Amino acid sequence: MEQKKQKPTAENETLIVSRRIQRVSLHLAPVPRPLHEHDTQEQLGLFPCARSAKLEVETEKLSLYMRGKYREIQEKIYEYFHARPELQTPLEISKDEHRELCWRQMYGLIKEAGIRPLKYVVEDPGKYFAIVEAAGAVDISLGIKLGVQYSLWGGSVINLGTKKHKDKYFEGIDSLEYPGCFAMTELHHGSNVQGLQTVATFDPITDEFIINTPSDGAIKWWIGNAAVHGKFASVFAKLMLPAHDVKGVSDMGVHAFIVPLRDLKTHQALPGIEIHDCGHKVGLNGVDNGALRFTSVRIPRDNLLNRFGDVSRDGQYTSSLPTINKRFAATLGELVGGRVALASSSTSVLKVANTIAIRYSLLRQQFGPPNQPEVSILDYQSQQHKLMPMLASTYAFHFATSYLVEIYSQMKTTHAAHLVGDVHGLSAGLKAYVTSYTAKSLSVCREACGGHGYAAVNRFGILRNDHDIFQTFEGDNTVLLQQVSHISFYCVLA
Repeated sequence: MEQKKQKPTAENETLIVSRRIQRVSLHLAPVPRPLHEHDTQEQLGLFPCARSAKLEVETEKLSLYMRGKYREIQEKIYEYFHARPELQTPLEISKDEHRELCWRQMYGLIKEAGIRPLKYVVEDPGKYFAIVEAAGAVDISLGIKLGVQYSLWGGSVINLGTKKHKDKYFEGIDSLEYPGCFAMTELHHGSNVQGLQTVATFDPITDEFIINTPSDGAIKWWIGNAAVHGKFASVFAKLMLPAHDVKGVSDMGVHAFIVPLRDLKTHQALPGIEIHDCGHKVGLNGVDNGALRFTSVRIPRDNLLNRFGDVSRDGQYTSSLPTINKRFAATLGELVGGRVALASSSTSVLKVANTIAIRYSLLRQQFGPPNQPEVSILDYQSQQHKLMPMLASTYAFHFATSYLVEIYSQMKTTHAAHLVGDVHGLSAGLKAYVTSYTAKSLSVCREACGGHGYAAVNRFGILRNDHDIFQTFEGDNTVLLQQVSHISFYCVLA
């Protein structure tokens, strides 16, 4: 006969629970394994790390090492804002006030502090990224607005144009005389850039391009600097040429065009251009995102940014690259700096959040032994398990993004073709991974600070809202990770 299962006694249940607790404790506080004679010197050196150890860190030297050769220009930015408290972003501020303040912050950096970012976009990209990081520590909106003006609008003119464009626009962009936009994204198309619907049709009679928005879905959308401050835009549109042998036009693929938006003196929108405000956002409300619609807007033929493809006076198209796909890849390849900047900026946000959470945890005291002072909550393993892995990851991200900035700078200054693939893959992977990790970590840092973390003055809510879009712009993270897997697959096959 089958024996009946005995019900576990209270004593047996206690033993089972005790064993489970013991097993869990081994994961939380592993017991150092004993050393043997055959252990290497490297293992002997690592063994003390398994015990409680007191480490003394020379914080000044560590800070100098971490901030590297660009610390002076970052200190210059911090000192400028420290001396101008009226430029600090208050906790309670309207959208319109925030936009105006953000413009004043950027204007002050350029006109008063003497920072000239566009020069560094060309000559020393690492220094430019350091400027954006320091500005973002003041207000992430300021860092993004700088990026729109200098990396996107300025960078598109410099990287996609030729000498005539640099000669005409460089100084105006650098001095903020020509504030501008980067008009790529449309209402119906973001990641699929080749699917953009805005058209630029060449008119051989007048030697002009005619820019048109053919449908509501083709309205340029979420365009930074467009709603209030932008006077020019790099507009990405399909270049259409009259067909010489048949009626109709030939589609030469997506190209970039310089399109004036507002009168330089009156600041009024120019004929054929409708500008709309995208309104209040979840975060980054210091950046004036807007929408653009073009109706038969005529621009000179010279306004085509023609590094990778040009149109002659008689409407003939020429390019050193044989296909639309190769021209498209070359165009987007020159714009990869935005991803590099976001990976670096996201790491900076994580640094700020970690610093706030760890400092709070060190000072906050809760509970303790009977008749003894309360202890710092950072002494509890539960708090350490929340914060210490993030601190370690922050250091890892710092050095990883520093390496990315280094090879990106090398690629831009030496034009080394063999670095293009590395920069593309690393920037896509790091941008996606770092921004996703930081987005999750901001919530963990807020929770680690309890109720006080919910106070706006402690910045977690502001950081979380401002940073959230980092996972979407300059390439949706899901799409970027698919690109990384595609690159990795072909590396394995190579």
